[in-house]
Amino acid sequence: MKKAISTIFGLAALSLVTLTTSCSSDDNKKDEPKSDFVVVRNNLQGEINSGEVILESGTYKLTGKLVVKNTAKLTIKPGVIIEATALGANQFEAVRYIAVAQGGKIDVQGTATSPVVMTCETKIPGAWGGLVLCGKAPINKNIGSTATAEVSELAYGGTDAADNSGSIKYLRIEYPGYTYSSDKEFNGVSFFGVGNGTVVDYVQVFESSDDGFEWFGGTVSAKHLVVSNKHAEKVGDDLFDWTEGWVGNGENWYGIRTNAGNRGIEADNNGNNNLAAPIAFPNIKGLTLIGAGVNDTSGESQAFKLRFGTKGKFDNVVIKGWKTGFDVQHDESVGYAGTDLLATNVKFEDVTLKSKGTTTAGAAADVAKVFTESTTATGAGNGSGVPTWTAGWTLGL
Repeated sequence: MKKAISTIFGLAALSLVTLTTSCSSDDNKKDEPKSDFVVVRNNLQGEINSGEVILESGTYKLTGKLVVKNTAKLTIKPGVIIEATALGANQFEAVRYIAVAQGGKIDVQGTATSPVVMTCETKIPGAWGGLVLCGKAPINKNIGSTATAEVSELAYGGTDAADNSGSIKYLRIEYPGYTYSSDKEFNGVSFFGVGNGTVVDYVQVFESSDDGFEWFGGTVSAKHLVVSNKHAEKVGDDLFDWTEGWVGNGENWYGIRTNAGNRGIEADNNGNNNLAAPIAFPNIKGLTLIGAGVNDTSGESQAFKLRFGTKGKFDNVVIKGWKTGFDVQHDESVGYAGTDLLATNVKFEDVTLKSKGTTTAGAAADVAKVFTESTTATGAGNGSGVPTWTAGWTLGL
């Protein structure tokens, strides 16, 4: 009997230990931060002020602006479609767009076979805003302090070159570029002072009425970018654009324009102070820019328009179908030609004038040393053809 009683007590003690251990283990689990934001699939808009919001699957209707604020995070799973609803004329306060404020993060988790798509009900360029990221990396607009983004009215800029606004992979943005006025308009993706802790890889902007990608200062790098635009009645601006001292890197960019839009790349340092620091100085490798060729009647048919003191290094470049290859303007950029403004291994196809230089006073300048040629350049990977890495997740190529 004593042995039986002892056994019973032993089993009871073991059960108690097991139960205590189990409870302690549960108590030590750390839940993800809860968000104050309530997701409504057919009415996605508002401000995410804290925690993480996850868009799991299917289609979400974007009915206004969606802003990810400081400390908050927006995660978008593979295959999710965010569709901006139709907007009436001059309804400026109701423009649909997605913005990430300083301190906020976005995590786009698309894949090559299941990209994330941001689009709109009205399938015309400029039907909605686009994606805006605002970080804390240096800019030269307000040196050492912040500025206000021309769209979203969020602060951007600072001193943290390694700032992290999240990760964007396999994302397609369709029909963005809503215009408030000639001086205030969205791009496909706008990087305002975004830091190099941010990941940007495999992103397409399709049928934007303004620039495909534009950098306003910052240090963020970007790989595998695609811009394409076809609508002649809704002419797009530049394929790629930077200003305010962007010093990031690029790799494998493919841009194609089949309408009378503007330039392949428009690059500035600072239009008010060409020597403002940090001076724009990106390094881009593997670049293909396709112009509209004989169909371009815009008067701005330049593969590169490099001005207002920008620097830049470009390697392995293919440009096709432009009236001018390299148009270098203003004394500072002209002075950098051949050293801190240099494109190596460039292949020209159907380009009327390879280079053109103009001083600040408007005099002609010889900038032929801005490039070196190569007949074997592959650009973004397939010469002037569509790169193989675009297969499966892009549209309209």
